[in-house]
Parts: sequence; structure tokens; C-alpha cells
Amino acid sequence: MGRAERFAFVSIVLGCLVLGLKGAAWWLTGSAALYSDALESTVNVAASVVALVALRFAAIPADANHPYGHDKAEFFAAVIEGVLIVVAALSIFVHAWHVWLDPHKLAWPLQGLALNAVATLINGGWSLVLARVGRKLRSPALVADGKHLTADVVTSFGIAAGVGVAILSDMLILDPIIAGLTGLYVLWSGMHMISGSVGGLMDAAPEPAVLARIRELVAESAAGAIEAHDLRTRSAGRLTFLQFDLVVPGTMTVAASHEICDRIEDKLHAEMEHLVVTIHVEPEEKAKQHGVLVI
Repeated sequence: MGRAERFAFVSIVLGCLVLGLKGAAWWLTGSAALYSDALESTVNVAASVVALVALRFAAIPADANHPYGHDKAEFFAAVIEGVLIVVAALSIFVHAWHVWLDPHKLAWPLQGLALNAVATLINGGWSLVLARVGRKLRSPALVADGKHLTADVVTSFGIAAGVGVAILSDMLILDPIIAGLTGLYVLWSGMHMISGSVGGLMDAAPEPAVLARIRELVAESAAGAIEAHDLRTRSAGRLTFLQFDLVVPGTMTVAASHEICDRIEDKLHAEMEHLVVTIHVEPEEKAKQHGVLVI
């Protein structure tokens, strides 16, 4: 089991613990708002299971049917997680509507809020760990899981504050209103996660700052060449694929041009992990004068 997979497994264990605490908080109080919080934790557990399966699949080496590897499986996991969040939001709306039609006084409110607070602290600490590790390992599945937990922490704080106001003011109608607002935030979170993951499935390019740095490194390390043009990049999970045409003098030998390519690749790999580079060498008459001019 790789490092990313171990973190995904721990997410499942902690997710089950948090779900138990929030489920108990809802059971004690009967609060629609706390129900919405518990339901989102149910999605957390399901999403962590999906993330673990995707990470195990993404770790499979490239084969004849998948020569570029299986890393995109993580984007599928992030899309599935987003869909689960949307489904949870719809369920929250339904439950909030029923409580709106038949509001009731909350039972054991302080005990319920205390259980919910403990669960929120666990989620908050683990979301920070997942965000840091996910970026370091370039794992979309772990990053998505961390973002989801962060959203869960924000909604939990809002829910606790709202339920507290409802208890102190004895305004029972606030409970389903808070649940409905929570559902809207959860729905937005799910749609945002889906849109970001679809970009990865559609071979979206890395961030502009990454592209700019790639151009700088190519220009700095391609001494002897004339220019590099038609740079194209795409992301696939932890991998970034880069390809471009390198224009060299027509009299340059194959060995000399190959040496330049090796130098460029070494420079890129020294700064950027998980980068797959493909360089096509062309003679000087193919220069376009609009690519990366060699320093």
C-alpha cells in the first residue's frame, strides 16, 4: 500500500468515527440541521472509500492497454465524490422541508452540540493533513477529500452556531432554515468539485505559473538549439505530460541534438517531479519565430 493509499485508509477510519459522533448528535436532538451535518459525513466515508479504490487503481503500472498509466482514475474518484455530495444536498433539502412543515423542540441540545464539536475538531485537523499531503503527492483524490472535509468543517461551525441561536431564542423554525442553507452550501461544493475534476478528464493544462516556468527552464537549458515551439501540456493525476518541437541547426548531428534534449529533460526533471517529456527535433527551416527562443 502506497503512502497516498494509507492516508485514504485513515480517512475512512476517521470518517466512520466522525459519522458515529454526528449521527449520535442528531439522534439525541432530532435537529434537522444536525441531520444535514451527519448526512454529509456519510458522504465523507463513501467518498474516502472511492478515493482509496481510485488510488489503488491509479498505482497500477502502465500496460499495453493503458500505455500512459492509470492516473486519471483519481479524477473519476473526484467526480464521483462530487456527485455524492450533490445527492446528499438533495436529501438535506427533503428532510429540511419535512421539519419545516412540522417543527419540534430539540431534545438534549447541549449534549448533541458537544458531540458535534468533537467531530468537527477531528475533521478540521485531518483536512489540513490531507490538503498538505495531497498537494505534495499530487493526488487529486486526496486533495478533493481534503477540500470536502474543509467544507464540512465550515458548515459544521455554521450549523452549531445556528442551532445554538435556535435553542436560546426558542425559534424552532430556525432549525430547518439552517439545514436548507447548509444544503445550498453542500450543493455548491459538490458542483465545484465536479467542474474541477472534469477539467482533468478533459486534459486541461497546468496552472499558468507552471507553464511559464516550463518555458523558462527550456530556454535556459537548450543552448545550441534555435527555438522550441508548439509547447503542449496536459495533466493526468499526479503526472504532467509535456511535448514540444525543438528546432536545431540543419548541420547539427543526431548525437548533438540528442544531447540537448537530454539536458533539457534533466533540467525539467530536477525541478518538476512526475513530468513526462516528449521532444521532437526539427531542422532550422522549421522555425516559426514565435516559440521559446533559446537563451
